[in-house]
Amino acid sequence: MITMDVQRCTSSVLVGASAELAEDAGLVLQQALDHITADERDLMIDLHGVVSMDSDGLLHLLDLHRRAECLGLRVQVVGWQPQPQQLMAQVSGIRGPGRPPENGTRWRVR
Repeated sequence: MITMDVQRCTSSVLVGASAELAEDAGLVLQQALDHITADERDLMIDLHGVVSMDSDGLLHLLDLHRRAECLGLRVQVVGWQPQPQQLMAQVSGIRGPGRPPENGTRWRVR
């Protein structure tokens, strides 16, 4: 089960998640936006504590991102751990960390 900590500082909201981001994370992540005010402009989602994620968890994270943008928030996701980062790369069609692109271009996944 995922746990979440929400902190507010002036115009920014920091959401820290920990544990596994999976099917049961949807309701918990929805609560992150429950008390957003017109004064808040930025949402930072910290995934340092999320060591694993499945496709349901990724969909919940993308839904949170979409809903935050609909509220006019700028969204940044930081602290990607290896397994969630690899899943995101796999689902999006990007070659994951440690696997160079076939055409020789370099890119950075944060």
